[in-house]
Amino acid sequence: MSLEPERPAKRRKIEEDCAEPEMSMSEAQEIDEGLYSRQLYVLGHDAMRKMGKSNVLISGLKGLGAEIAKNVILAGVKSVTLHDTEPAQLAELSSQFYLMEDDVGKNRAEACIARLSELNSYVPVNVNTKPLTEEFISQFQVVVLTNSSLEEQLKVGEFTHSKDIKLIVADTRGLFGQIFCDFGKDFVVTDNDGETPVSCMISAVTQDKESVVTCLEETRHSFQTGDHVTFTEVEGMTELNGCEPREVTYLGPYTFSIGDTSELTPYTRGGIATQVKIPETLHFKSLQQSVDEPEFQLTDFGKMQRPAQLHIAFQTLHAYKTKYGALPGAYNKEDAAKFVVLAKEVNEKAKAKVNEIDEKLFTWLAYLASGDVAPMQAVIGSITAQEVMKACTGKFSPLFQWLYFDSLESLKEGDVELPEADVKPCNSRYDGQTIVFGREFQKKLGDLKYFLVGAGAIGCEMLKNYAMMGVACGADGRVFVTDMDSIEKSNLNRQFLFRPGDVQQMKSVVAARSIKQMNPAINVVAHQNRVGPETEETYNDAFFEALDGVTNALDNVDARNYVDRRCVYYSLPLLESGTLGTKGNTQVVLPGKSESYSSTQDPPEKMIPICTLKNFPNEIHHTLQWARDTFEGLFVQPAQNVCQYASDSKFIAKTMKQPGMQSMEILQQLKSCIVKQPKSFDDCIAWARNQFQEYFHNTIVQLLFNFPADHETSSGQPFWSGPKRCPKPVVFDPTEPLHMEFIVSGSTLYAKIYGIKPNADRKYIHDAVCKVKVADFQPRSGVKIDTTEAEATASANATTDENEMQDLATSIPPPIPMYPEEFEKDDDTNYHMEFIVSASNLRATNYGITLADKHKSKLIAGRIIPAIATTTSLVVGLVCLEMYKLANKNEKIGTYKNGFVNLALPFFAFTEPVPAPKKKYNDKEYTLWDRFEIVGRKEDGSEMTMQDFIDYFKNTHKLEITMVTQGVSMLFSFFMQAEKKKDRLAMPLSEVVQKVSKKKIPSYVNNLVFEICCDNAAGEDVEVPYIKYKFR
Repeated sequence: MSLEPERPAKRRKIEEDCAEPEMSMSEAQEIDEGLYSRQLYVLGHDAMRKMGKSNVLISGLKGLGAEIAKNVILAGVKSVTLHDTEPAQLAELSSQFYLMEDDVGKNRAEACIARLSELNSYVPVNVNTKPLTEEFISQFQVVVLTNSSLEEQLKVGEFTHSKDIKLIVADTRGLFGQIFCDFGKDFVVTDNDGETPVSCMISAVTQDKESVVTCLEETRHSFQTGDHVTFTEVEGMTELNGCEPREVTYLGPYTFSIGDTSELTPYTRGGIATQVKIPETLHFKSLQQSVDEPEFQLTDFGKMQRPAQLHIAFQTLHAYKTKYGALPGAYNKEDAAKFVVLAKEVNEKAKAKVNEIDEKLFTWLAYLASGDVAPMQAVIGSITAQEVMKACTGKFSPLFQWLYFDSLESLKEGDVELPEADVKPCNSRYDGQTIVFGREFQKKLGDLKYFLVGAGAIGCEMLKNYAMMGVACGADGRVFVTDMDSIEKSNLNRQFLFRPGDVQQMKSVVAARSIKQMNPAINVVAHQNRVGPETEETYNDAFFEALDGVTNALDNVDARNYVDRRCVYYSLPLLESGTLGTKGNTQVVLPGKSESYSSTQDPPEKMIPICTLKNFPNEIHHTLQWARDTFEGLFVQPAQNVCQYASDSKFIAKTMKQPGMQSMEILQQLKSCIVKQPKSFDDCIAWARNQFQEYFHNTIVQLLFNFPADHETSSGQPFWSGPKRCPKPVVFDPTEPLHMEFIVSGSTLYAKIYGIKPNADRKYIHDAVCKVKVADFQPRSGVKIDTTEAEATASANATTDENEMQDLATSIPPPIPMYPEEFEKDDDTNYHMEFIVSASNLRATNYGITLADKHKSKLIAGRIIPAIATTTSLVVGLVCLEMYKLANKNEKIGTYKNGFVNLALPFFAFTEPVPAPKKKYNDKEYTLWDRFEIVGRKEDGSEMTMQDFIDYFKNTHKLEITMVTQGVSMLFSFFMQAEKKKDRLAMPLSEVVQKVSKKKIPSYVNNLVFEICCDNAAGEDVEVPYIKYKFR
């Protein structure tokens, strides 16, 4: 490939093809929020619009180029042009997932354009197969070079730097990778981390040269030195309200300084400090200058010296290919020796030289340089694709300017040098990988049996990597993938194995079918099961004991914990990963060595106090949670209760046994639903109008009656201060769109739960609501309003009058048909989000809180996890690098890496897995991986009794059992009644389990798990491992 000047008269075919199709996002009136929903929560609308104006050139369509192109197309840029001048080779199928064996010999870009074009109908994808020219390059905002020579990189880099075109160079060589970024002389970053600006309420600001701002009620602020803030709602020192952003100096967790306030009016009370993101201008060096004066982005704090070494090493690779016409041969000692000699020459001439060449590192690079490994393409390709998005948008901090990454630990421990015969190409699609790991290892990968739990974004990427690596592609290999979900439109932006025509089909089935197209040899079995106690008949002992490992691709902690427990029980390795926007983490769980996923837990989610939700909201999160709870209380729970009342004759009796006021509230709600059944849609409109009046007018009037605006506490302080915002009632106005949105959505949902057909004509609803007569409201004395969490809890736990509740229960009429509206955030036709947004914003209006649009409201109320394809691809690449280590049966825990990444910063950190904590009993150490394994069948075929079990532990382990449990069942305890204890001791253990649980042990269960409490010989209570009891 070369950069050729071109006369203006000549026009390439690409310029004709560059016309935007009708569906191009840059011309669309709206961003397709249904498709880009999860990515929008990462990037925001402004960044998405900027991407919609950016044309991107990707040169080189081997595995790395395909990975970059996939992620950039999914992201939604204006156009992507694929450039390649070379034909595809069979060995490239070890990582190029959009090339098929039939494509060998065809131009790479032309061979894969059709498949890449399917990823996103909003992004036109074009091809160019001619050498690059300055005129051609000048059409693009971002240029990405892969599989290119240093000579070409420097020529292109000189041109792009002079024309302010963003340039990214990316390359992988076996288990080594490189990225370089040049975004121009003056590149503006509008948001360096993508985090939501933080805010805090304040209680004091001193009038000083170096002021001190104090947070309200010792709540921590999250500001750091160098942040900027502005203020609202400050009384007294009003000059701060809406002021130009002032720089923060961190003083402590509850205080910070904003500089000189000595000339401002004295502070009285109140105020909110809010972070302001200040744009930052970065000055990038050209490629040539940066080669000579490199600045490195560290990827592994355990390899601090590695980037400088690899900077020389990659230059040496280019020099070697120029001098000898090819890269060093795989595991060729002679070539490696020549490479090291040449490296010393390159280093001697380099301006950024290292003190001494790491000959061992350079030798390994020479051995692996011609390798092509799919997980490495995923890692380097995903980081590069995120840098493309940064170049287009100015969102997030760019990589500045060199990144080097390697995973030599993925090789077999002990620096094993493979014989050349084992890595010699053999006309296989895996040749690019066998160059690195050898053919024997390739067979091991082919025979692996893995269980992949989840076929969403991580699951799709995992299957792609499996197929490229050849996992389960041998005669004895299997990948079992399960997912109980069906495909939704919002999945298509990240879950790249799915297409619009697959919507509503099962994820696991479509993913398995798609991956077979990438590599027909993969043996994949698709299930549609939830993995949990209810499917243990399917995922039983025989299933797990046949596996080599498990990979989680889940999106909830409970399921992860369950799978983790299964892996610990069956002593299986677990590969765990997760993402949150641009953040990602990976964890490898090693049997017998490391702690498990469940060994550490995130802190519990902070709950909003009840009294804050009911009476004193002060931020939009509070009003949205209130609206979400109101939705459940109006359109879900009442209808569910009526349905249960209809289907369960004991429903009322069960309800009356519930604690506190809960039973009375359910019965009152049940009766009201039936007695007040609407007869027409007009009744539903009237109901919605009265709900509006109650929620946003009457309740506020009553609150202000109890606590007027000038009300003071017993200590003489203003009641409405600090987090308590003084509300104002809202007067209904049918000309206000927000008011009508509540009426339309509320009446429609109310109609639907009663099976009444709604009328979608808004004029009809407007005219009908104007005719509704609303009763005047007069606040009443004696109404108790909870002002503290303790009061709210006491009210909820108050006892009810038994006679009153009995009278209420007997007065409830027979049930009627009702239809609960289960909340679904992603259906834009069901009025769910319309109700929640309008209800939240009306309540926010009451309390003077800034309103939230539907997009932000959906994020908060729907508890959406922001997601982007690049982070997913990165964590999966890192996980699969760990999979190589497991397949190699590497023993040292230090070989393995848990990863923590944030592509926005960018930040990368790797740590060794934490060793499993050790415990001790009777001088015997054990970890979570240990257990007592007991065979319950005696030689005569009879089963061990409880007495035999207790005697075994006393005689063999010097432990005196005081209690035996199985799940939630207590099978034996020292304090049992004598007669019951005597019976239990004589019974076989499996019979005890069935007697106590009152359930038969399923036929597929061969082992039972017992936990025991016991004393040692000294009579001290000791903690011991659980028991795996084999009785069949």
